[in-house]
Amino acid sequence: MTYDRLVCANCAAPVNEGRCPVCRANRERLQQENFFAGLNPMTLIALLAVLVAALALLAHQTV
Repeated sequence: MTYDRLVCANCAAPVNEGRCPVCRANRERLQQENFFAGLNPMTLIALLAVLVAALALLAHQTV
């Protein structure tokens, strides 16, 4: 899950804006826990497509 969709229970603002200390602390924690947390879902899909294409090209060259 990306943190840009999370809403802070303390200030009711999006966590990625970091309006209050609770938002900023949670944003930092999420960034440290997972590299992919800050990535857009479309970026993840594009990376997966590139990986699949690279594997297909590798498989085609070895045959």
